Amino acid sequence: MNPSDEVCVDLLRQIRDAHQLQQAWTLQHWHAGQGPNPAAAMLLSEIQRSGEVRLSELAKRRMVDISVVSRQVAQLAEAELIERRPSPDDGRATLVRISAKGEEHLDRWRRHHIDFVRNALADWDEAALRDLTERLGAVVDDLRTAVADTAGNAERPATGRR
Repeated sequence: MNPSDEVCVDLLRQIRDAHQLQQAWTLQHWHAGQGPNPAAAMLLSEIQRSGEVRLSELAKRRMVDISVVSRQVAQLAEAELIERRPSPDDGRATLVRISAKGEEHLDRWRRHHIDFVRNALADWDEAALRDLTERLGAVVDDLRTAVADTAGNAERPATGRR
């Protein structure tokens, strides 16, 4: 059974609105002088999760051109939030990893985000938030797979979250 047009539009609208609100709050925080460009900060978080990683792999995961990742990596390196080195397998490729200063920055950034969400959703029940998080995760998994399928990548990860 496929969802109706109305449900699809409503879901996309809610996802868009939530994303725009999160971006607005992040930009307010950034304009207050709290670190690098928000897109670069998100990349920093991806680098932390990945450990040492090639720029091409980051671009693939973020679904962006490598030139975008290269610019963001340059910002992060200038701020001393990451460390770069040539790949031992291929000297033309660069490996990046988060620095100690980057770890500290992400800890502060996460704390601000957690405090924001905790305050905004203080009246929500913990179980309801866990359920919402699980369901949104399943939606994101399926949307990510659909994007990959559209791009010609027919690999479909098993999510098991419905």
